[in-house]
Formats: sequence, structure tokens, C-alpha cells
Amino acid sequence: MSVKVRFAPSPTGKLHVGNVRTALVNWLFAKGQGGSFVLRIDDTDLARSTQEYEDGIEADLTWLGLTWDERYNQSKRFDRYGEAAARLKADGRLYPCYETADELDRRRKVQLSRGQPPIYDRAALSLTDAEKAAFEAEGRRPHWRFKLEGKRVAWEDLARGHAEVDTASMSDPVLIREDGLFLYTLPSVVDDIDMAITHIIRGEDHVTNTGAQIEIFEALGAGAPGFAHTPLLVGADGAALSKRLGSLSISDMRDQGYEPIAITSHLGKIGTSDNLEVAPSVEDLGAGFAFSKMGRSPARYDTADLDRLNAQAVHAIGYAEAKPRLAALSVDLGETFWNTVKGNLNKFGDVVDMAKIVTGPVTPVIEDAAFAAAALDLLPDAIDADAWSAWTSAVKDKTGAKGKGLFMPLRLALTGQAHGPDMAAMIPLIGRERLVQRLKGEAA
Repeated sequence: MSVKVRFAPSPTGKLHVGNVRTALVNWLFAKGQGGSFVLRIDDTDLARSTQEYEDGIEADLTWLGLTWDERYNQSKRFDRYGEAAARLKADGRLYPCYETADELDRRRKVQLSRGQPPIYDRAALSLTDAEKAAFEAEGRRPHWRFKLEGKRVAWEDLARGHAEVDTASMSDPVLIREDGLFLYTLPSVVDDIDMAITHIIRGEDHVTNTGAQIEIFEALGAGAPGFAHTPLLVGADGAALSKRLGSLSISDMRDQGYEPIAITSHLGKIGTSDNLEVAPSVEDLGAGFAFSKMGRSPARYDTADLDRLNAQAVHAIGYAEAKPRLAALSVDLGETFWNTVKGNLNKFGDVVDMAKIVTGPVTPVIEDAAFAAAALDLLPDAIDADAWSAWTSAVKDKTGAKGKGLFMPLRLALTGQAHGPDMAAMIPLIGRERLVQRLKGEAA
């Protein structure tokens, strides 16, 4: 059986780290198995769905390298959902209910006060045709519930092992609202059947829903696909992911300078037995993916780990790949420059500041004018790869400075910074003219 999975985001907001992790795990599993990945836009809520968010979803997934093999919009499939609903109604599995939200809320409170589980009591099943007609005459329109069989539904979960849900402990789920809008569950099951989805992979907060969905698959005459319910994300401290972090959008992360492979490596490896290192590519991540590597504890999302992986990703970028990005930033100073500075970058955009060290202007930091003057007198005429070693040796002999006392004043004078790339490689890039000006204390 060829693996086929789907990711079904709603175009009502931006993609954030939580739902992108779901997309990623689906993609990694499918590609690792030589299968296919379906992008299915859940835009059945026509009032809240927008083309802008739909375009953003596609742009974010493409930027991350999570390309899709098939693509659908649920808003173009209402006829199919209507056919499925008609079948369930004819079979007595989908029934109309006329209670208002307030009436249902009061009923739940009474049940709780009596120590009873707050599940729907199926009162609507006993309504007569006359009672239904009376509600209709009042202007009420029914919402439609799926009648569960009230049994233990079991499956072998790829992430959790053996799993069971007792649907007798659940309310019959609403599949169609009063206004006729299909809620997520029915379209999802119909699409999974029609699109031959083999595995549904999502967060463990959907485990209970799976029991009801399996019954809907069966009621529509289809076998249920395989399931995997993965642990949810928590913050670095183990607490629930904060609202700010949980809603951090991929587009925001892109604007902040994160590399796509850093994001996918981070989200793909946290909570697993793999070392938390950046992968060569998202395809390599897929080749090494296995549910058996996932722990049962929540995965800890730590931005410090992401920052470390991002630096790794930038350090691994070769000049050929970097060249067009450098040109776009107007800082393409050649391959030697890139190879000299990239090891000091945390984000690619940091290269702009590195370029300023070469092209100026830099305001030199000179704490000892006599030391700087002595260094200037000894500056070699030819500033090549060997110049730094010969020069610092000469300055050491003349001034007696050594170690940090020798190298730090020179770095501060020539770059204006206390840390940075290897000076032996940097001074030929800066050039003798600027070196002279900076040693004189002039911005250059």
C-alpha cells in the first residue's frame, strides 16, 4: 500500500509552529515511505476564509520545502458532503436537533450538578413530526448530530501504540450547523475516503475525536485509515506553550531571518531520540524519520535550540548558494569574504554588519593612542595572508604587549568590535588604506 497523507489547514490565519509541525510530520512520514502528501485547504467556513491566508499557507509550505503532490479546496466539494449527509440521514445515523445553545448549556449544568457526565441525552431522537414542525414554525433550524454506536473503538496508533475510545462516553457530534455549514468532521472523513488517504497524523489532543471519526468512516461504508497521534509542543520550561510562542507565524520567522532548514530540523527532531542538529535537507529528515523515535512526553520548543540550529545552517551555506542572497543585500564581496565571515553569523542578514567592517565606515575604538601609533609604524606595506602574523609579532616585540593585551586593542581599532572573524583573513579584505586611517583613530 502506497502511503498517502494530508495536511488540511484553514485559511483563517497564518501558519504557526504548531500546525506546521503537524504538516512536517505528515510530509516526513510520507516522503520517508516513498508516498505522497496532499494539501487540502479547509475553507468550508466561507465567512472567515480568505484568499490572502490561503496564498500565505502555500507560500510558507513552499518556503519550508514541504511541497505537495495533490491539492484540493473543500469549498469546491460541498456536493459530495451533501451526498454523504443524505446517506447518513437515510440510514438514521444523522438526526436533526433543535435545542439552542443556551438550552444545551443549561442541560449540561444540570447533569454536572447531579454528578452525571455532560453528554448529549439524545432527546431529539424522541421528537415527533409535529414537534419538529412546531420548532420549524418558530423559525428554528436544526443542527444535525451523528448517532454514535456507543462501543469501544480500537486502533493501533503509530505514535501511541494500542488505543481505545469508548464512544458511549461521548456526545453525538454535530456534523452540520443550524445554518447548514458543514463542520470539520464530515468533510474531512468524506475527503479522506475519496482521496484514498492511508494515514491521518495529528496531535494527541484529537485522540477522542478519532473514535467518532472511525464510526463515521464505517457508516459511509469505508475502512478507517491508520492513525498517529503525536505529543503536543510545550515551552522550554515544560509548561503549556505560551500564546505568543504558540502563535508565532512562519512568515514572522522568515522575516526574522530564520533558515527554513533550521525550522524543519528543529520541529522534526524535538521530542525524538535524534540528536538536535541541523539536517542537510528536508529530504534527509524524511529519510531518517520514524515514529518509533518519538517519545511519549510533550516536545519542548526552545527558541535557544532554534537559534543554535539556525547558526549551524548559515555556517553550512556555500558561496554558490549564498551569492544571490548576498547580491540581494548588496554585500557580495566575494567568496573569500563569505568564507571568512560566515562562521560568525547567527542569521544570514548579520552579513550586512560584517560587510561594513570591510567597506566602512567603522569608528575605531582606541584606548591607548601610543600603542596604536606604534602598531601603525610597524604596519606592513603588503597586506596579505601572512601580514597579520608578522605584524603582531613585530608589535609584540616593540610594545611588550601579548595575548589579549596585544590582539584586543588591534581588533577594536580595526573593526570597532570586541569579537568577530579571524583577523588574519579580515585585514587583507579591509585593505591597507582603511587600516591606516583606523589606526589613526579616523572613521573609515
